[in-house]
Amino acid sequence: MRTIDHFIAGEASGGGSRTSDVFNPNDGSVQAKVPLGDAALLDRAVDAAQAAQPEWAATNPQRRARVFFKFKELVEADMENLAQMLSSEHGKVIADSRGDVQRGLDVIEFCCGIPHVLKGEYTQGAGPGIDVYSMRQPLGIGAGITPFNFPAMIPMWMFGPAIAAGNAFILKPSERDPSVPRRLAELFVEAGGPEGILQVVQGDKEMVDAILDHPAIGGVSFVGSSDIAHYVYKRGVAAGKRVQAMGGAKNHGIVMPDADLDQVVSDLSGAAYGSAGERCMALPVVVPVGEGTAERLKEKLLPAIEALRVGVSTDKDAHYGPVVNAAHKKRVEDWIQKGVDEGAELVVDGRGFTLQGHEEGFFIGPSLFDHVRPDMESYKEEIFGPVLQIVRAKDFEEALTLPSKHQYGNGVAIFTRNGHAAREFAQRVNVGMVGINVPIPVPVAYHSFGGWKRSAFGDTNQHGMEGIKFWTKVKTVTQRWPDGTAEADNKDAFVIPTMG
Repeated sequence: MRTIDHFIAGEASGGGSRTSDVFNPNDGSVQAKVPLGDAALLDRAVDAAQAAQPEWAATNPQRRARVFFKFKELVEADMENLAQMLSSEHGKVIADSRGDVQRGLDVIEFCCGIPHVLKGEYTQGAGPGIDVYSMRQPLGIGAGITPFNFPAMIPMWMFGPAIAAGNAFILKPSERDPSVPRRLAELFVEAGGPEGILQVVQGDKEMVDAILDHPAIGGVSFVGSSDIAHYVYKRGVAAGKRVQAMGGAKNHGIVMPDADLDQVVSDLSGAAYGSAGERCMALPVVVPVGEGTAERLKEKLLPAIEALRVGVSTDKDAHYGPVVNAAHKKRVEDWIQKGVDEGAELVVDGRGFTLQGHEEGFFIGPSLFDHVRPDMESYKEEIFGPVLQIVRAKDFEEALTLPSKHQYGNGVAIFTRNGHAAREFAQRVNVGMVGINVPIPVPVAYHSFGGWKRSAFGDTNQHGMEGIKFWTKVKTVTQRWPDGTAEADNKDAFVIPTMG
């Protein structure tokens, strides 16, 4: 059976006495094994990173940028192979996999401008004959721990800014779909990246803990569930590291009475059910304002949900494919049952869905709940599956309160034609990313990504200038070039210096 190895010092590498299965979600079969590395294997990667990083950091930014230009070209040329590989392990349809890769490439494209974004500040004449300037320098070695749901995009969000800024980077991808991250590392070396600058170590919690504890790793970026994000943040910070840890989400879509409901339904169909709901920026909760809005929205949603096509990843007509594995399928179905037990109205039940010829695949049909209440656990927690919940609000203030008081604060959207309502909502809502008639408000690459509350731990967001700041440290230099005329006995030297 095929083995998806680690990638250390520019080549495939074995290591780890344990393995994990990599499934094909479309038919439930085991298609590969992935070794689960340990602290000793991480030490090998760190040694290679330490050997390569000083020279890479000393390489001028425009030469580093040329590597990223070439890397972008190689990834684009390999797009179809990457998309097929991604879909075969994750389950999302091919078009969605292409989007996964492309959104990562957007950040790589931003990194091609690293000479500009690394420029420091300069003040001439800050004091008598004194100039002050700052520079951004790399942390040294960074690490990324990435989830299964975006095996191309999120790794590139992390390693792009880190490596462009002069760091070496060690990536620990999800063991559920590890092939694409491994392939990206190969392409980086092919693009001219030095061996040891981008490495992939496969593993589970044992490898995560080794990364968090390793004294040579200066920064860690994480994306996953909130409980694990909090754990990563606390353990990493306790070890003296800089940590950004992105957690779960329960994004809301507020539908005002004046909204274009046909457009809302179209947006909701993709945002709630696309990628089988396995997105931290999915829109699993819709909040119609007013009973009339709720009834009209529900009436339009039902035929749209009925028209959704669930199919294998390679089905060009499918709207979404299977979830990632059997355990996750059971988890989602358990949450559906929990919603029923709590008294929500299950309008459409996606459980029991099977696809002819793929009966062992990890498929779940679309589900819709109505009359969901904020006190229900199925509302409070992230389901991460093709499940949409309707929570009715009597007015704008109640609709604003729901996402603002929820434990997660990743993303939110409002659908309206009223500019005042949209502006008021954007200013007041207690959520990190806001869409106005945009169902999935993931910022473009030159802005930054990050939520609030239990959706993010740490003070710095991913990619954009926030990402560059996270992966660099500022050094400030105050300089003076004496002309040689000062008296040797200068009592002013004993006074705290001022620039007056």
